[in-house]
Amino acid sequence: MGALMRLGYRLAALALLGGALTASAARERPLFSIGAIADAQYGPAPDSGQRLYHTAPGKLAAAVADFNRRKLAFVVHLGDFIDRDWASYDALLPVAAKLRHRWHFVLGNHEFAIDEAHKPMVAAKLGMPARYYSFTHDGWLFLVTDGTDRSTFGWPAGSAEDRASRALHATRYADKPDWDGGIGDVQMQWIDAELTRADHAGLKAMVLCHFPVWPENPHNLWNAGDVRALLERHPSAKIWLDGHNHDGNYGERAGIHYVNLKAMLDTPDTAYARLDFFADRVIVHGTGRQQDLTLPLR
Repeated sequence: MGALMRLGYRLAALALLGGALTASAARERPLFSIGAIADAQYGPAPDSGQRLYHTAPGKLAAAVADFNRRKLAFVVHLGDFIDRDWASYDALLPVAAKLRHRWHFVLGNHEFAIDEAHKPMVAAKLGMPARYYSFTHDGWLFLVTDGTDRSTFGWPAGSAEDRASRALHATRYADKPDWDGGIGDVQMQWIDAELTRADHAGLKAMVLCHFPVWPENPHNLWNAGDVRALLERHPSAKIWLDGHNHDGNYGERAGIHYVNLKAMLDTPDTAYARLDFFADRVIVHGTGRQQDLTLPLR
C-alpha cells in the first residue's frame, strides 16, 4: 500500500472520529437552560439566626451576574422574594432588573406580609400577567401556580377570598399551619386542563410553586395529596419545582420529581441553581449550598 493511500485512510478515519465526537457533544448539549432561585426574602429587619436579611441584595446581585454570563431561556424566583413590607419590593426589584433574561415570579406567603391595601397589587408589582398562568418553551409546558390561592394571608382581610380561605382552613385543614396555603378548585381545574393539553400535544410539563407537595413535610400545601393525585393522572407531568422549606428537599413519586430548592436567605454563602433540559433528563446544577441533582424523565 502506498504512503499516500495510507495517509488517505488515516485522514478518513480521523474525519469519522471527529464527526462522531461532534455528534456526541451535540447530544450532550442541553436543549435549553433556566435559572432558579428560592426565597431571597429581603426584609428591613435585623438578622435572626440563619435568616441573614441584610445579605439578600448582594446575593441576588451575584446570582444575576452569574445568570447574565449564561445562555438561559428565563429565570424563575420561586416565592418569598421579600420577607415583609411593601417598601422591600422597591429595595430588591432594581437588583432583579439587571437580569438580561426574562423573570418569572411565583407567589409565596411572604409576598403578602404587607399592608392590606397593597395585597391586590403584588402580582402586578412583580410583572406577573396573573396570579397563575402558563407558557411553553421548546417542547415544555411551564405552569406558574399560586399556592396562596387559598390562604389566611393572600387576600385583603374581609374579602370574599379571605373569608372562603379561612372557612376552608377551619373546617378541613385546621391541623395544617396557617403559614402554608392551598390551591383552590378553579385553579385545580385549570391545572388539569393545562396538563391535558400537554398530554395531547406531546409536551413535557414542569409545575412551579412556592409550596412543596412531596415528600411529606409541614411546609406542604394544605391539599398536597389532591395535587399529587392530579399530577399522577397526567403523563406530561415530569417535575414539581418549589421553595418555602428553607432546608430544601427532594422526592420522587410515580415517576414525578419533586424538587425543593434551598433558600438563598439562610446562608452566608448563597443558594440557587441552573437547570439544563435534555431530551431524557433534567440536570440541576447547584451553586452554594444547593446540591446537584439528575432527574431522569419517565
